[in-house]
Amino acid sequence: MTVSYDKLWHLLVDKHMGKTQLVKEAKITTNAMAHLGKNENVRVDVLVKICSVLNCTLDDIMEIES
Repeated sequence: MTVSYDKLWHLLVDKHMGKTQLVKEAKITTNAMAHLGKNENVRVDVLVKICSVLNCTLDDIMEIES
């Protein structure tokens, strides 16, 4: 199983927000953002911070692919 954050990138485009702005507003590290960009695993607290800033749920930013 792999994780895909494609939904996150589409949501950022819809909200006219860049990755750098998300890093600042969600107070996540650039390292975490790099992992997201590579569809690698990140800590749940990072995803929660992103959802809080974007006012969405985990389902809105990621999906698990088999």
